[in-house]
Formats: sequence, C-alpha cells, structure tokens
Amino acid sequence: MAKMTKSAVLKTLAEKAGVPKKVVAQIVDDLATLACKEAKKSGVFAVPGLGKLVLSSRPARSMVMRFGPKAGQTITVPAKKVVKFRVAKAAKVAILGK
Repeated sequence: MAKMTKSAVLKTLAEKAGVPKKVVAQIVDDLATLACKEAKKSGVFAVPGLGKLVLSSRPARSMVMRFGPKAGQTITVPAKKVVKFRVAKAAKVAILGK
C-alpha cells in the first residue's frame, strides 16, 4: 500500500477544483498554519468531516526504567502538554465501514 505524497494530494485537489497547483499548495499551508495557531490558542481546532486537533495535559508520573544505565531505577516523568488528533465519526465510518 503506497502512501500519497503531498505533491500527489495537491495535484488531485487542484484537478478536482480546477485551480492551479500553487493556489492549492498555499491553501493547504495556510490551513496547517491556522490549525497550529488555533490549537495553541484555544486548545481545539476542528477540520470538518475529518477530526480535530486537541491540546491536552499529561500529569506527572513515576516509572521504572527498563533498560540503559538507569535500569531498575524509578524516575519521575514531568507533566507536559501533548497534541492529539481525534478522528471524526464520519471519517471512521467512511474508512472502516459500520
């Protein structure tokens, strides 16, 4: 199964919309920039029909190192923010079926 490259995606969208590939590339880049900015600011950015980017916090935790020079020692992993992508139900149904 070959993955679709950015160039192939841009070409397909440009042909479908009937606009130049450069215009589609600019729109896709602007969408990515907007998604990053809004997800950072409000914590959520929805892409209709596809899903949403969600900023969430992971609490601090302790874990036992499994390998390396600290193997067997308990260390604490600090709290941090992570970005998750939650797939929309419509996209799940379209890809996986019912």
